Amino acid sequence: MQKAYWSFLISLLSSLRDLTPIVVVIACFQLLVIKQPFPDFFEMMSGIALVVLGLTFFIYGLELGLFPIGERMAHALASKGNVWWLIVFAFALGFGTAIAEPALIAVAAKAATVMAEGGVIQSGSEEIKQYAQGLRLTVALSVGFAIVLGAFRIIKGWPIQYLLIAGYLCIVVLTLLAPPEIIGIAYDVGGVTTSTITVPLVAALGVGLASCIHGRNPMLDGFGLIAFAALAPIIFVLFYGLVM
Repeated sequence: MQKAYWSFLISLLSSLRDLTPIVVVIACFQLLVIKQPFPDFFEMMSGIALVVLGLTFFIYGLELGLFPIGERMAHALASKGNVWWLIVFAFALGFGTAIAEPALIAVAAKAATVMAEGGVIQSGSEEIKQYAQGLRLTVALSVGFAIVLGAFRIIKGWPIQYLLIAGYLCIVVLTLLAPPEIIGIAYDVGGVTTSTITVPLVAALGVGLASCIHGRNPMLDGFGLIAFAALAPIIFVLFYGLVM
């Protein structure tokens, strides 16, 4: 109990340390550049306190639950020696985390609204909803594929640099061919997919898988799955723009 208390206190202090520069920058610009008092000061302070607590609980939860779960699942599946179950788990993990990613939900909804306003799709609510769902599903499928590819790379020991070079070359070609209105969205979703939900579980899977396969180094081989998870959505969404 006491150990858990100190771990939570350390996470709380780390959150305060990480958020302090942001608060200082905002306060300096508000008071020294804009030269106006803070509106709703007490509400703002309450909001900052909630952000600190939320970030603390999130980080503490990652260390307590998600990281160990990802590593143990990778260990258990690798020890069974069944590659197909490992592939199914990798795809399901990538798909599930991406489809639930709050940042992706927000970007997909905004992209669908802007597409409707620009006349690219019909402006009805059903059309906007379908476009947003199609974009989310495309990204989720791409992340699932990316995690499978990353898991195969760890199992086979493939050099990561050649796969990434091939991926970026594919992005360059598709960027030249894709409609201009989809290009910015494609590059944005590549960033938002590697966010709060996806990164902890995917990183834990990679490290856990590399640590339990003979001849693999967790430091050299365990990382890189997040790079695939950021790369594949760009390719899939650019292709999505070509076929839609």
